Amino acid sequence: QVQLVESGGGSVQAGGSLRLSCAASTYTYSRYYMGWFRQAPGKDRQGVAAITKLGATSYADSVKGRFTISKANTANTLYLQMNNLKPEDTAMYYCAASDTSYATRDLVSWRLFPDDNNIWGQGTQVTVSS
Repeated sequence: QVQLVESGGGSVQAGGSLRLSCAASTYTYSRYYMGWFRQAPGKDRQGVAAITKLGATSYADSVKGRFTISKANTANTLYLQMNNLKPEDTAMYYCAASDTSYATRDLVSWRLFPDDNNIWGQGTQVTVSS
């Protein structure tokens, strides 16, 4: 079963924190790359953070030092801890997983140019007010 379900979005004031969760099916959680992407109205989708099955991570420059991606293997769950949120972080956030269980390219490349056949969740809205 291929499934990703995000939760944890909401509305916060600037400087606040949120933790996004992405519950995955066993099949999807075994994929090699997983990550968080976001898209604001009128803007291109952006790869925010990504992680490999082995635990290597990659972050967009705009979130480094504020966001942390992690995995809970016992729960098949991917997390995104977001601290010191800014209004420019406002977007729909999507969880994604690669369609492969092995490495096909470097993690930064996967985050910047996700595969067309990635597995995607339905998204969770994050709104940060000033």
